[in-house]
Amino acid sequence: MSNFENTGARIPTSPPPPRTWDFAGTAFVVLIAYAIYLMAGGFAVAFIVALQDGVATMSPAQFQDFAAQGRWQGPAIIIASPLAIAVLWIAIRTAGRGFAEYLALNWPSRNEVVHALVVTAIIMVAESLSGFLVGSEDGTPGSFLIVKGPSGLLTLLVAVCIAVPIMEEFVVRGFMFRGWSQSFLGPTGAIVLTSIVWAMMHTQYDWFWRFWIFVSGLALGHFRWRSNSTWLTVIVHSAMNMVCFLVRGPYT
Repeated sequence: MSNFENTGARIPTSPPPPRTWDFAGTAFVVLIAYAIYLMAGGFAVAFIVALQDGVATMSPAQFQDFAAQGRWQGPAIIIASPLAIAVLWIAIRTAGRGFAEYLALNWPSRNEVVHALVVTAIIMVAESLSGFLVGSEDGTPGSFLIVKGPSGLLTLLVAVCIAVPIMEEFVVRGFMFRGWSQSFLGPTGAIVLTSIVWAMMHTQYDWFWRFWIFVSGLALGHFRWRSNSTWLTVIVHSAMNMVCFLVRGPYT
């Protein structure tokens, strides 16, 4: 028996190597994150609305319309978004990877930002012209845009132009693209499939506008791939939402 064995010492074991979530694992984590986002947002809306005066006397239809207003949706989105990101953090740490490294949270160069914004502006112009030519509305429920005053407007602005872009880009172009681009799909397949998933997530729009969301997703996926920066897609996504928010003008 060797001296090493006589001492009773244990052979040191190295930590498990870092890994990337595979195709199915990535989809599973994203489903959990999105489910938690929806549930947390729903509970937040229900709780906030229940505290308002006159709710007990509303009919189910009145309550549904009241609960869909932007002044309640804004806080709910702000509350739910960090919880979805927390699911990603747990999954990434479980894989032995760094959160910022896995999601490619690298700051883009000025040229990359300018180029991405110019391309996005061209897409948005084409989107608006095509919508005008076919006479299609954007399909957003009008009650969602009722905010009732400056505080509601500011809260919805923060939710739509900051919280949503960060959460969606971390999930789609960050976590989902990382896992799927290193699967059998490769980067090109991952860009296409994440764009389809992202478009399908926007259930508040009709198919015409979901097509343009898909096109925007292709551009965002390309930006993410070429720059290796999810922050770049967050910036572009935020800019798109800001333009839509200002142009459509929520009711106050």
